[in-house]
Amino acid sequence: MVITVFGLGFVGLTTSLGFAEYGHKVYGVEVSPERLATIRDGRLPFLEEGLDKALTRHLDKNFFPIGSDGVAKAVSESDCVYYCVGTPYGKDGQADLKYLFGAIDETLAAREKNKYQVLVVKSTIPPSTTSAKIIPYLEKKGIKVGEDLGVANNPEFLREGHCWNDFMNADRIVLGVSDSRSADILKQVYATVKEPVFCVSLNTGEFIKYLSNTLLATLISYSNEMSMIADTIGGIDIAKAFHILHMDKRWSGQPAAMSTYVYPGCGYGGYCLPKDTNALYAVSKSAGFDAQILHNVIATNDRMPQFIADRIERHIGPDKTQTIGILGLSFKPGSDDVRDTPAAKIIRELNSRGYDNIIGYDPVAETEFRRVYGDLRMSFAETLDEAVSKAGSLVITTAWPEFGGIQSRTDKTVVDCRYMG
Repeated sequence: MVITVFGLGFVGLTTSLGFAEYGHKVYGVEVSPERLATIRDGRLPFLEEGLDKALTRHLDKNFFPIGSDGVAKAVSESDCVYYCVGTPYGKDGQADLKYLFGAIDETLAAREKNKYQVLVVKSTIPPSTTSAKIIPYLEKKGIKVGEDLGVANNPEFLREGHCWNDFMNADRIVLGVSDSRSADILKQVYATVKEPVFCVSLNTGEFIKYLSNTLLATLISYSNEMSMIADTIGGIDIAKAFHILHMDKRWSGQPAAMSTYVYPGCGYGGYCLPKDTNALYAVSKSAGFDAQILHNVIATNDRMPQFIADRIERHIGPDKTQTIGILGLSFKPGSDDVRDTPAAKIIRELNSRGYDNIIGYDPVAETEFRRVYGDLRMSFAETLDEAVSKAGSLVITTAWPEFGGIQSRTDKTVVDCRYMG
């Protein structure tokens, strides 16, 4: 099959190369000239293990990265057009669909009128978006959905830092469809995979993605609130308590998966969980139901920077002239993504309290952190040893393996906000 994918970010590039690995011909559309040039040069624009080798295997063979000038040719050849563009926070926390509608407009301008194609949204969009917004948008342009074009959604369940493995070894594949013709075409996309493929309604496909992400956000906020309680009570070994919790047999024999999310830290960050949890809460509230669990999940996450800053102050004392070393700037280990990273929120909170002598270190994310958070009052270390030597006290904000056991390597105060031990 021939597939066009709009957007070559984490999801789009992984999807493009995954489909290429299946044997399909894939055009990947990227509007950023810098990112497009990087990919055409055979390099990844972000850190993702395994994806670099896939890019080398498929570049200019099964996978062809293009700019907007190549959209007409790509769309005219394609059986499916996938949308992996950003759906950031919009008004009242709901998803902003301007990039999605822009890509759809490009598709409609380029499509062959007598060719049946399926437009597939892989971007995360709130339940009812396809049926209530995308299909009416197409119908206003004279498109008969199910006759002229098919419309579907195919949510992704990728973890940053593990995107390639998650795509190639998926737990399940979900296809939100409204007609059998579209379903049959999309089944051909996944014809070679061994994972179970579920065809569900459009709303169900969208909801499953939010069901997954809001559960993860809830587990994280629950764990962080439990750590707040334990810290307030005192005398509790928080790390040991959670490790013992993970031994519970009722967790379906999946302690590794559970421990990733049911464990205290600095709050959830990155692109998906903050955006999706806020979006589902906003959609629910606009529909007339105030979802209090989600409301409090968000509230707990929002107050984590203040709680952690309080904890730091308790451990390092009142001297605001000392240098604080922040270890970890990305929102999670194994990734260089700094979007909504807890480290930035904690540093901003410390700055607001008069702590301006801050030195940050991250093994991969420093350059991107500097670019995104240039307003923060801080400096940077090139190595962990430099950060340790220059800082009067240390704060672990990302659980990079090299930070494990750092307490045994220095006599300086270490505030382990990731409970690495």
